[in-house]
Amino acid sequence: MLDVKRLGILREVAQRGSFSAAADALYLSQSAVSQQIATLEREVGMTLLDRTREGPKLTDAGRVLVSHAEAAIARLEEAERELAAIAGLEGGELRLASFPSASATVLTEAVAVFHRRHPEVRLSVADAEPEDSLPRLRGGEIDLALTFDYPSLPQPEERDLDRTLVLTESMYVALPADHPLATRQVVPLSELADYEWLCGSCPSSCGEVVISACRDAGFEPRIGFESDDYHVMQGFIAAGLGVTLLPDLALPTLRSDLVVRPTAPPAPMRSVWAVSRNKGSRSPASEAMLSILVEVGASLSTRNAKRLELVA
Repeated sequence: MLDVKRLGILREVAQRGSFSAAADALYLSQSAVSQQIATLEREVGMTLLDRTREGPKLTDAGRVLVSHAEAAIARLEEAERELAAIAGLEGGELRLASFPSASATVLTEAVAVFHRRHPEVRLSVADAEPEDSLPRLRGGEIDLALTFDYPSLPQPEERDLDRTLVLTESMYVALPADHPLATRQVVPLSELADYEWLCGSCPSSCGEVVISACRDAGFEPRIGFESDDYHVMQGFIAAGLGVTLLPDLALPTLRSDLVVRPTAPPAPMRSVWAVSRNKGSRSPASEAMLSILVEVGASLSTRNAKRLELVA
């Protein structure tokens, strides 16, 4: 493959009409310019410059090569400008994936903040549970994934991925407002052993954590319905079809005919992570979004705590 640097030197000699003028423009010695042109001629196997008394003139082969060199150099210069724009957060694209309750809360706020600060960066967002988003991240289909795990069901550490903690959220039992236990400040899970339970579609960590919490309270739950949509679950609970555990991120859209209460034993905490490729492989846009997600996560945690104080 031809050396782009040598092509640039050939173009410079042709435009300036002498080896010395090209050398001055390129901050090289005249002998270095001559050597580079001689090497390029050996590579193509043809003379590219006629050394005349009036100065070097392009041969037919030289003119063809310079015409292609100008197009190639122009594209490379365009690439350099685009790379500079990406590095300066003035261009490029950031591809995100998130599970639904985070998409509707922390990610929505983070995207709004990011867009205000870096309006030239294109954003795309896809809904995906961790079981789907992490393989897509490893495969290079996305740049950043919002995921979650529980102490009893941690995500395995991966050598090529970094995890940044966005927030840690509590989980609460959700009951109809007229439920006999709705007036309790803390609800013993064992007193719900005879009720139908709702959980995430199994197998999934959302489904498994509900089952695990019930077992820790001494009973095997009867699973009536499975859904990965907390809005659907709330509708089932309001209709008296069962109870479930809801995390902090589901509370901003809590129905007015439901209540949430801490449990005994305490329900598992849920950690929300921003997962990306390791630091050396991340784009400036990914770095900026990670900082914003941590900022928004802290704000949401404070607001959730105040909300629970008001409804307690």
